[in-house]
Amino acid sequence: MLTPGPLYAQAEALLRARIADGTWLPGMALPAEPVLAAELGVSQGTLRRALAALERARLIEKLQGKGSVVATHTSERALFHFFRLRDAKGRAITPTSIVTRIMRDARSVRIARLRLLAGRAVIFERITLPAARFAGFSLPLRRELPDELYVHYQRHHGVTVARADESLSAIAADATAARALDVAPGAPLLRVDRIAFDAGGAAVERRVSLIDTRAHHYRINLD
Repeated sequence: MLTPGPLYAQAEALLRARIADGTWLPGMALPAEPVLAAELGVSQGTLRRALAALERARLIEKLQGKGSVVATHTSERALFHFFRLRDAKGRAITPTSIVTRIMRDARSVRIARLRLLAGRAVIFERITLPAARFAGFSLPLRRELPDELYVHYQRHHGVTVARADESLSAIAADATAARALDVAPGAPLLRVDRIAFDAGGAAVERRVSLIDTRAHHYRINLD
């Protein structure tokens, strides 16, 4: 049901909720625009504004012959949108990932992960997930992961990461990070604190990444 406010924003919120709660699954085609507009009680022009906002947020995509479909995370897309480390010349690089530990309690799933570049550990991460959204979470330990975590979240738990907020700071490596990254205790590291949100705006992941930037840079594009 629509509530007071801009109609396109209300329509967008309703459509986002269908993606967030699994009513529309990744890869599923959306109803035809006239049908969807009639269901929501808005004009097709208003609906198109809502759909355009979802497309800009990478929650849906238009496919030839299928119309609008719910976007499916791939490792390539996840890396392009959420992995910001670049080599010394500013070129994109592809990490490999190894989970070293998974711990669980009634409230959370906690993950320790290493990300390697050219076989060397460059990022040490501590990731926390809400247990209620990630029941039965499991990944192989100390083996290269075949997919990015955001692909795993969507494929196995129905959680689509839509956006993330980050803050950056400089820290000195503690003993745990120093061992993980093979640097001296006290060595300078870049700390990135991330909160990732699903399509409905709920926080679904908290992540602390400690990065050895001696040979790499953290790059952000400001549009």
